[in-house]
Amino acid sequence: METHTIHFEGMTAAQAQCFSGSQDKNLNTLSELFGTDIIFRDDTVTFRCRDEQTEQITLALHALYQVAAKERSLSNSDVIYAYRMALKGKEAEFEELSSIVVGRTLSGRPVMPKTAGQLEFVKAMQTYPIVFAIGPAGTGKTYLAVIQAVSMLKKGDVKRIVLTRPAVEAGENLGFLPGDLKEKVDPYLTPLYDALHDMLGNEQTDRLIEKGSIEIAPLAYMRGRTLDDSFVILDEAQNTTPSQMKMFLTRLGMHSHMVINGDITQIDLKFGAVSGLVEAAGILKNIKEIGMIRLSGDDVVRHPLVQKIIEEYEKAGR
Repeated sequence: METHTIHFEGMTAAQAQCFSGSQDKNLNTLSELFGTDIIFRDDTVTFRCRDEQTEQITLALHALYQVAAKERSLSNSDVIYAYRMALKGKEAEFEELSSIVVGRTLSGRPVMPKTAGQLEFVKAMQTYPIVFAIGPAGTGKTYLAVIQAVSMLKKGDVKRIVLTRPAVEAGENLGFLPGDLKEKVDPYLTPLYDALHDMLGNEQTDRLIEKGSIEIAPLAYMRGRTLDDSFVILDEAQNTTPSQMKMFLTRLGMHSHMVINGDITQIDLKFGAVSGLVEAAGILKNIKEIGMIRLSGDDVVRHPLVQKIIEEYEKAGR
């Protein structure tokens, strides 16, 4: 193993803090991922590695500096993404990622895409009336869709948000839960509620639901309706049947937007049943007014172990 140094001349104290992170957290994460010590002192990074790692570590460090130079703090997921891209011989293009703010949380924190796939998804939502986002858990499909919907509601671009999902459970039985169909499905819509609370807070979310500006309902409640001036999100779309998907898509009204999210590796339909999401992605792929986004393990923004789990399941054909 050889020792290598990279100089970042003229780095200010603020930039250095953003680059290394609090108590060198960013570089410690990168060290752990690459399996070697990465030391930062006086504008200089020093590391020891095998020859094949030299370019990868250099790419990752330059990607982090790209953000730090603007005095923008780096999250742990940013560091992990820089590492993933470096393994593929690419530098994470954080400059373009930080150029789009999807919305702001209640505390004022800007919400931006964190991966190239997320950036493509956000651009698609801002371009097409219907967008399909297909990819594994942890890629931000639901969260980004809700943030986009709330941003458009705040601007007056739509008059209401409709959040829905099919009433198919993952190995559990809704029939044993108390209440009507909506009350049974509500616990399964927790990711949607979480994103709403991030953007609006609990009280305002509840008020908008009471007013009807936000509607949360199972997919069965969409039948026979035309959804005008709405931002409609269908979550867990892999568990729709072909007839349910067709029914949902034909609810699109004037001045409305639809986002259809799903993970085709987690289909909970009865064995042999065709997923409406899989069928629709094939049938509608040539309609230029529909955005078809495919997210992958590279777009997972959870713990790095989640990406490894996804990769191993993909290798096993599961």
